Amino acid sequence: MRLLPLLGIAALGLGAGMAEAISVVRLERELPIPDLDPRLHGLRIAHVSDLHLGAPGVNLRAARRAEALLAEAAPDLIAITGDQLSHERGAHQLLRFLRGLQAPLGVFAVLGNHDLGYVRDPFSKAGPVPDYASAGVQLLRDETVEVQRAGARIAISGIEPRRQEGPQVLPPHGQPLLVPWPETNAELHVVLSHYPDLFDELPPGARDLVLAGHLHGGQICVPWPSGRIRLSQLNHAYSEGVFRRGDATMHVSRGVGTTFVPVRFLARPEITILTLVAT
Repeated sequence: MRLLPLLGIAALGLGAGMAEAISVVRLERELPIPDLDPRLHGLRIAHVSDLHLGAPGVNLRAARRAEALLAEAAPDLIAITGDQLSHERGAHQLLRFLRGLQAPLGVFAVLGNHDLGYVRDPFSKAGPVPDYASAGVQLLRDETVEVQRAGARIAISGIEPRRQEGPQVLPPHGQPLLVPWPETNAELHVVLSHYPDLFDELPPGARDLVLAGHLHGGQICVPWPSGRIRLSQLNHAYSEGVFRRGDATMHVSRGVGTTFVPVRFLARPEITILTLVAT
């Protein structure tokens, strides 16, 4: 009988965590970019990350909510920064999700470590990479493409994740970049990288806008007098939000889905609309 109150508290906690995991929010962020070309002022980029479709739990419901929010936002460009899948059984769900995305300048994506099987998650299983092109999405694997807005060129580069995780208890999930950092002379360079710590590999003088995910904002966070303790990323410098390095800017998304357990606490899932403004 003494266990009943504890079981009740655990059930309430599980229910609250699952409810948070499907309560995807649309964040609007104004992002100052140094010396932004005036033709790109007001450009709206939707940043989506970490759907983790195919995993047990509520990720499909969260993805459907994210899709509806993206349709309402009507961004100019959509960028997806990896871990679209946690299990190959979610491939058809992913393609259906991708087919529902629309943006005048296009939809672009990179893969994440779960997409390629670089994980120790017992519920994760990578399969063949789905045909993103069939859903109207450009999958960037160490390559760069260009689009234009009012005659201004926007280069979009995708960095392919490598097998990063080591045997450490708290691995850094990243390591020095194994390929040259992409370069361009376009008016704006947007770099998609699943791992946010690759921000440290920016070459001197870079003015790039880097979009990353991977860390889920901690996914399960514990309130603390000095702030939240992010249980999934105790040793990470880039957790969520906006970071600067010289004239370069990075946005890290909390993502949409979950891994290991289908709950979130104090790390609400998000899609983010980044509106670029000149400084």
